[in-house]
Parts: sequence; structure tokens; C-alpha cells
Amino acid sequence: MQLPRDPSNAAHVLMAAFPTRLARDVQSVLAVMPEASSAPMTPFEVEVRGETVVIPSRIYNEEPATGFERALSGTQQMILHGLYSRHHDGRVRQRHLEQITASGEPWAVPFVVQLAGEYVLEIIESIERGLPGLAEPGSTQRKLYGEFIARNPAFFARIERRVVSYWSCYYRWKYGAFGMYPGCVLLEAFRAAVVEQVGAQWPRHTPPPLADASGRPA
Repeated sequence: MQLPRDPSNAAHVLMAAFPTRLARDVQSVLAVMPEASSAPMTPFEVEVRGETVVIPSRIYNEEPATGFERALSGTQQMILHGLYSRHHDGRVRQRHLEQITASGEPWAVPFVVQLAGEYVLEIIESIERGLPGLAEPGSTQRKLYGEFIARNPAFFARIERRVVSYWSCYYRWKYGAFGMYPGCVLLEAFRAAVVEQVGAQWPRHTPPPLADASGRPA
């Protein structure tokens, strides 16, 4: 699904974040979302099971009242959580992220992986807690994330570079070696998932996990 030509049409932009088979469910979710104060920002494209989706990096809708959310089906609630994991407020992003990490739906994966490349450490830690299956060879969760990364190598490379950048800018003082940084630990879990999926080594765009603060191997 391609991004609409008119980016001011926020509903169409948000519809493009999901596979077409979910169109009716997404419409039901959009119907309970308050109107946005600003248009969605900086969409990114990824492939989900052979279909291109275009997900905004930020949305500016206030959260719907609890009563409206409860009226949604289970799938629709997951869609709502996915959208609000793109919210401009980091606390809101984290709260909704924690609802989608356990999802076994392939369309939820890019919403989670994108957040691994952001600067909020608590969000990275939430992803680690929410994806215990990444550490289990052969698990459904590991297969799900490995398959997604294998289909989207450029996207994952961009996430890797962002993780390194945010570590260097904000967290190097706390984690002198990149390998100690929770973002690196999470990337290595993603890497293990895709290596298991493709049966081969995967390109690295970060310092080795045992590198020192200068980025050189320890």
C-alpha cells in the first residue's frame, strides 16, 4: 500500500500503515481516535509478508477515552496500540508498545522494531522484556522477527545506525562499551533471529558487542 499523494489526508496516511486486509478494522479504530492536532510525520516503508506498508514515525492524536477503546475488537485494539506506539509523547509510546510486543501478527513487528531505534532507554527495555522468545532458538517470536528483518535489510541497517548514534550521544557516559548498552543487547537478539532464519551471517552496521568506548574491539 503506497502513501497517499495528499499527506494532509490523515486517515488515508494511517490506513497505509497496515495490510489492506485490515482496512475495515483500521477504519473502526480511526472512528474512535480524536482528530490530530498536526499531520502524521516522516513515514517509513517496510515490507510485511509481501505487501508494502507505510508507517508514520509520529502521530499527534490524543488518546481515545477508555470506553471507546473497550468497544473495539481484539484486533482493533492491537491496531490502536500500534498507532499510538507512534505517538509524539514517549510515555504514550511506551504504554502502547507494551501492549503489542506479545502480538504474533507480522504487521505488528515493524512498529516494535522501529522503536528499538529511538532514544528512550525505557522503551528499549520494554521491548526486551516483551520479546522473551528472541532468546529461544526456534521460537515463534524469533521466527517472526527474523523473517521481517530478512525482508527489510535496509530498514534494519538504519535502526542499527540509530542505536549506535543514540548510545554515543546520550548513553556513552553510562555504558562505556557499546556491548553493555541495552540497545546493543536488543540488536544482537534481532541479529540472532535473522541469522537463524536465513542460515547465514548478517551484515553488521554497529561496533562489535565487545568493542570499547572508542568503537575498537576490546
